[in-house]
Amino acid sequence: MGMSADTASPAPGTTSIAGLLAAGRTRSLEFFPPRSDDAERQFHEALAGLVDLGPSFASVTYGALGTTTDRTRELVVGMNAEHPFPTMAHLTCVGHTRAEIDALLDEYARRGVHNILALGGDPPADGSPPGGEFTHAIELVEVVRAHPGGFCIGVAAHPELHPRSGDRTGDRRHLADKLRLADFAVTQFFFDVEHYRRLVQELADLGSDRPVVAGVMPFVSVAGVRRMAAMNRTDIPADLGRRLDLVADDPAAVAELGVETATRLCAELADAGAPGIHLYTLNRAASVRRMWDAIPV
Repeated sequence: MGMSADTASPAPGTTSIAGLLAAGRTRSLEFFPPRSDDAERQFHEALAGLVDLGPSFASVTYGALGTTTDRTRELVVGMNAEHPFPTMAHLTCVGHTRAEIDALLDEYARRGVHNILALGGDPPADGSPPGGEFTHAIELVEVVRAHPGGFCIGVAAHPELHPRSGDRTGDRRHLADKLRLADFAVTQFFFDVEHYRRLVQELADLGSDRPVVAGVMPFVSVAGVRRMAAMNRTDIPADLGRRLDLVADDPAAVAELGVETATRLCAELADAGAPGIHLYTLNRAASVRRMWDAIPV
């Protein structure tokens, strides 16, 4: 059972992301929970190297089937309490029961976290049934919305369609349905601003006017960006693909290309009216710092 409404006690750092978006364009950062001691050191170095930029908010991703549930929870709670900007918790429905989700929401509300990104989550890599009581992210959105913790809710949007989507019309209708219950969306990364423009227009045609924050990734690895693009059905434009091939053996040149590509896309997104830019930091500070001031606000 969820906690009673009068026990939810907002603390410093719990500003509503919807309120931030209403006030003007946001610049935000996404981190992922480390899975080893070395990765944890890298995470904390990246966070320390980016805090002084004053992001509008931050977020921490969630492992498949809860593999990093505890790390995500503790990182979100700690960041949200320690920094002047709110930290949003990613939460997936895959593999979870309603009771587990309610208990986690109770804890987030009690510990001052009031921004949730409600996601479907990835199925097990081995193809086994995910289990749990939920099938689609919209079911999780409904649970979070009904909880007395007073959460601000974001959902995922895929400009080039969800990887498991059957058709464009159904994909957009499903997203519009989620946004009727949620407060905003954050997109998967992409490289062509026209994908974002089309997504926003298609949502508007369905009567959805919720803000859609654009996810941008300043990549640092050719193999990494190609792998993630394949997983998410993200198109790598031919010219960018050729340039990636040319710098594949030069890590510094790859990072330079990542900054250049992301910076140009951010400018194009600002011209397209994007209400916010959400940078996938890859738990690294250098590339984000180099492009931060170039993001229009």
